[in-house]
Amino acid sequence: MKKGILLVNLGSPDSPTPKDVKKYLGEFLMDERVIDIPFLARTALVKGIILKTRPKQSAAAYKKIWWDEGSPLIVLSERLQKKIQKQVDAPVALAMRYGSMTIKKGLQELVDKGVDEVLLFPLYPQFAMATTETITVLAEELRQEFFPNVKIESVPAFYNKPDYIEVLSNSIKNHLEGKNYEHLLFSYHGVPERHIRKSDVTKSHCKIDGSCCVTPSKAHEFCYRHQCKEVTRLVAEKLQFKEGTYSTSFQSRLGFDPWLQPYTDRTIERLGKQGLKSMAIVTPAFVSDCLETLEEIAMEGQEIFHEMGGKDFATVPCLNDDDAWVALLSKWINTWTTTNILV
Repeated sequence: MKKGILLVNLGSPDSPTPKDVKKYLGEFLMDERVIDIPFLARTALVKGIILKTRPKQSAAAYKKIWWDEGSPLIVLSERLQKKIQKQVDAPVALAMRYGSMTIKKGLQELVDKGVDEVLLFPLYPQFAMATTETITVLAEELRQEFFPNVKIESVPAFYNKPDYIEVLSNSIKNHLEGKNYEHLLFSYHGVPERHIRKSDVTKSHCKIDGSCCVTPSKAHEFCYRHQCKEVTRLVAEKLQFKEGTYSTSFQSRLGFDPWLQPYTDRTIERLGKQGLKSMAIVTPAFVSDCLETLEEIAMEGQEIFHEMGGKDFATVPCLNDDDAWVALLSKWINTWTTTNILV
């Protein structure tokens, strides 16, 4: 069998115009693993309410961060793919879960090169229904319908792999070196609390309280909240952070249902009100900088902090196409192509 790799990231509208943003948001928000309510209710919410107002607002946000080369997430993902391809022998394709760079196109690109065994690599350190799961489920549906002779293996969550933690920790250390920030906030993309309970394979462990994430359980294999908190703990341990100088929060929320807390915007506000004058934020749920990191955190977060009296505000870039990150991904891929051992 000839092996190939399909890297998959979130996606982006084709342009920062309301028309393209509306098309993109429609696909994204109609995903049953993103807004996990019955189809008719989801349709009424998304098409009847959200898509009537959100595209114009989101387009304005995208315009703030759009690069000459295109969407930052797409450009950075393409740079990553090209660098990895230089370090591995197997063909490496790139796809997005949403938007025009579809997973079907990515699989077809590999098949056209003679590939019949694919390593599906969701570019998310932590497992979540709305990220890893929706990618793997769609890929399997496409395989059954269009590529029945192709075998697909999926890379599991790698949030706690020592070599990943080392790369992430070194990136944080290098970007903050020489700067004495009072607090480092680990901000992760938010999800509804119900997603955590739905992903609980034990159907009883995840109570989203102060103990379940630190109590050993099979549920942790698919628990986004636990995995985020573990990244924070492992990095803090690696970099020997003092207690009280770092914390975890969750950004982005939609609707009125409870989402994972504490919320990032309110945490920034609280830290500013407490008299904090300098802080930095890292966003380890993303491997590529995107709207959520470049606009919601770097711009809106800074504005909130300054309004609360804070002065120095910094963001640690995502791993993007950092050479150490490229080397690690290439090592994992080469291990799989030669031994069939996954990350």
